[in-house]
Amino acid sequence: MTERVVTALQALVRHPTVSHRDPSRIDTAAFDALLADLEAHFPLLHEHLELTRVDSHGLLFRWAGVSDARPIVLMAHLDVVPVDGDAPWQHDPFGGEIHDSPEGRAIWGRGTLDDKGCVVAICDAVETLLEGGHTPAQDVWLSFGCDEEVFGHAAVAAVEVLRGRGVTPWLVLDEGGAIAGTAFPGVKPPLGVVGVTEKGVASIELVAEGRGGHASTPARNGPTARIARAILRVEKAPFPSSIPAPTLELLRRLGPHLPLPVRPVLARAGRVAPVLARLLVAAGPEAAAMTRTTVAATTLSGSPAINVIASTARVGLNVRIMVGDTVAGVIEHIRKAVADDSIRIDVVEANEPSPVSPTDESFALLEACIGEVFPDAVATPYVMMAATDSRHFCAISEHVYRFAPFRMSKAQREAIHSFDERIVVDDLLDGARWYRLLIERLPR
Repeated sequence: MTERVVTALQALVRHPTVSHRDPSRIDTAAFDALLADLEAHFPLLHEHLELTRVDSHGLLFRWAGVSDARPIVLMAHLDVVPVDGDAPWQHDPFGGEIHDSPEGRAIWGRGTLDDKGCVVAICDAVETLLEGGHTPAQDVWLSFGCDEEVFGHAAVAAVEVLRGRGVTPWLVLDEGGAIAGTAFPGVKPPLGVVGVTEKGVASIELVAEGRGGHASTPARNGPTARIARAILRVEKAPFPSSIPAPTLELLRRLGPHLPLPVRPVLARAGRVAPVLARLLVAAGPEAAAMTRTTVAATTLSGSPAINVIASTARVGLNVRIMVGDTVAGVIEHIRKAVADDSIRIDVVEANEPSPVSPTDESFALLEACIGEVFPDAVATPYVMMAATDSRHFCAISEHVYRFAPFRMSKAQREAIHSFDERIVVDDLLDGARWYRLLIERLPR
C-alpha cells in the first residue's frame, strides 16, 4: 500500500533513535515510540508473526511457512548515527519531510537509507502479503537490531536465539549493496551490487603520553607532535593492494558494459589482477577501497585548554580489513608504520573479515529478483566496505548477503552518515515490491 510505506518511514525517521556506546546516553523513549509506531503501521505483522524481544529494543519475528527446511532471515536496524549540528542539512534531519531532490520527490532525514527504509520496506512487504492471505514457502524471520551503529550486540543475541532453536538459514539478507548509479567509471547501467562478504573492522587508538605543562615553555616531541607524526606515517604507508575473488567476478560482469578497448582486459581479469589493482587504486578512494585494507584517522584528542601542553594525546583509527588480511596483521602493519615505541597501540574492538558466501542457488534468487524489479541493472557480487549486523549471522549460515533494494545515486550514497540523507518515494515503493517478490519466490 503506497501511503502506508511512505507514512511509516516518515514516522520512524521522526524518532531520533541514536545509538551510543554509553547506554546512559540512549534515548530509550525514542526507541519505545518507534516500536509503537511500527506496530501501529503494520498491525497484521504484529498480530500474526511470533515476536521475540532481543537486547533492549531489538526485534526478532518468525513468520511460519509451509516448511521450515530452508528458512530465510531478512535484516535491518532501527538505530541511526548522530546528526552533526553544524552540517548543512537542507531539511530537518528528524523531520521525515517530503521535498524535491536531484533524484526526484524524496523523503528526507537521518535513517531514510541507513536503515529505516529497509525496515519499512520489509514490513510493508510482509503486511501486504498477509493482507492477501499469503503463506511463505519457508519460514521467514525478520531481525531488526537496535544497536548496529555501535557494533551490534542485539544481532549477537538474535543469533543465539536462532542457534538455540536449531535454525540454519538458507539465506540471510541485510543492508549493504544497492542499485548504485555511476558506481564504476565508464559503466552506464546501474549496478545491483550484492555483498557476498564484508570487510572486517577494527577501532584502534594510538596514544602518546608525556609530562605536559605550560604552553609558554614547549619541549620538542611532546605527545601531540608524536601523534601528528604517527598519523602522517600511517597515511604514507598504505596497505598493499590485491583483488579478491568477488571483485574479480564484479569486473568480469562489468566487462560487456565498458568501452570496447577495455573489454578484453576484463575478460582476462584473473590473469591481469595486479595491473587491475593498480588501476583501481589510481581511480580514486572509492575504487581503491575495493583493493585493500583502509585506515582513516577519525577522533582526535589532546590538551583540555589552548594554553596547556597535552600530557596525553590520542587518535582513533577506523580500519576496514580486506578479505585475506587479519586483525593481527593490521596491528603489525600499523606498528611498523608508526615506528615509535613510545606510542601505545590499543585495540578498542575488532572483527575479522566475513567469510565469502557462495554465488549459488541463494544468490541466484536475489539476482533474479533484481533482474525483474530493476531490469536495467547489472547484478553482481562485491566486497562490502562497511560493517553490518549480518557478520554475526555467519556463525549460523554460509549464505549471508548484503543488499538494500533501493536505487541510490552517488550523492545519496555520500549522504549516508553525512547530511541530506534521503530516499526517493518511488524507489522506496520499488524496494517494498522487491522484498515482496523475494518472499513470493522462495523455493519449496
